[in-house]
Order: sequence, then structure tokens, then C-alpha cells
Amino acid sequence: MFVKVCGITNEDDALFAVAMGADAVGFIFAPSPRQVAAQTVYDITRRLPPEVLTVGVFRDELPARVIETAHRANVKAVQLHGGTKEQAIEVSGSIQWVIKAFGSDEPSLPEADQYGTDLVHLDAPSPGSGKLFDWRLASDVPDSVRLILAGGLDPDNVADAIEIVEPWGVDVATGVETSPGRKDPTKVRRFIANARAAAPTPYLGPDELPYDWGDE
Repeated sequence: MFVKVCGITNEDDALFAVAMGADAVGFIFAPSPRQVAAQTVYDITRRLPPEVLTVGVFRDELPARVIETAHRANVKAVQLHGGTKEQAIEVSGSIQWVIKAFGSDEPSLPEADQYGTDLVHLDAPSPGSGKLFDWRLASDVPDSVRLILAGGLDPDNVADAIEIVEPWGVDVATGVETSPGRKDPTKVRRFIANARAAAPTPYLGPDELPYDWGDE
């Protein structure tokens, strides 16, 4: 079970999430209470282990700007909210790991396998709101992609979400915070532990992951 902790704004939270076993940490470059500057992210990412997937989150941003910011921030992956299919494909030509995000109400969800990536992020209609949505809508996502479930997840409901949806991974931000951009260590630890315990198959340690996020 792939676990991403998003909305990281400081080094302490990033290091703690990684120490607790997070596979990925996300940094928001889009307008948000959790928005961070590329230089701040660079100062954090250079301290993280190479096996951790670092993700820059963008909304309705031009491909050239996404690529330039991702390189300055030293993130391995980008998560794209909004934009066109063509823009996502363009970004995937320059960034190895692209996560295409969809709201659960988007009519294009059944075409999520046509955006130049097989990593698909499913959130509530208002991403970052921390609100739950009807998990049955995940059935609209093509089976050929790796689904990362988000939207209102927290330590208490993540196991139920995994049981119902059976995603490839889960993503959390609001559900493990004390305030926007500040993580609660106890919630982070419980979320990751509960997600691992609920995984349909036994979790393999970092050295046995089927995907290598390190630079090639």
C-alpha cells in the first residue's frame, strides 16, 4: 500500500512522515494555505532519502511552469489538478512520475488512462477540502491505472476506505493536521500504520517496493 502525506510545509514534518514509513511526501505549489516556495521545498527534499517520492502539486498551471518549478524544487514527481489531457501528456515527457488528479465528480474520470500516466489521484470535488465523497465513484476509474485515493481520509476511516475501494495507494493532508500545513505526529503515525494494516496483501518494506522512485 503506497502512502503519501501531502501538504508538507516544513522539514520536521517531512522527516517525521518518512521516519513513520511514508512512501511519498507532497508539496503544494498551487494557491492554498499550505502553499510553499520552490526554494523551501528544495531545502527539504535534499535532506530526504532517495527512495522517497517527492511530489509537487499544481493546479491549472502551464506545462513549462510545472516543469521549471519541479526542477527548481528538486521533486521527482508532479501531481496535476486541472489542465487538459494534452498538457498532462506534455509534462509526462519531461517529468518521469506524473500523478493526474481528478475530482470524483469529473465526467472525464472514465478516461483517466489517457493522460500519459498510470498514476491517478481521486479526490473530492473540492481538492484539499478534507471532505469525504462517495467511495463507490472510484469504480469509474479504469482498472489499468494505479489509483491513489484521497479526500477526507484520516486515521479512523482509512482502513474502511481501503477495504471498500482497494486502491493502489492513499493520500492524506487535512486528516493528519493540527492546523493547515502543520502535521500532528500521532495522527501521521496512526494513519500510516492503519493503512499498512488494512492493505489487501502484506506490505513489503522499502527495500522490496516494486517501483524505484530514485533518479535513473
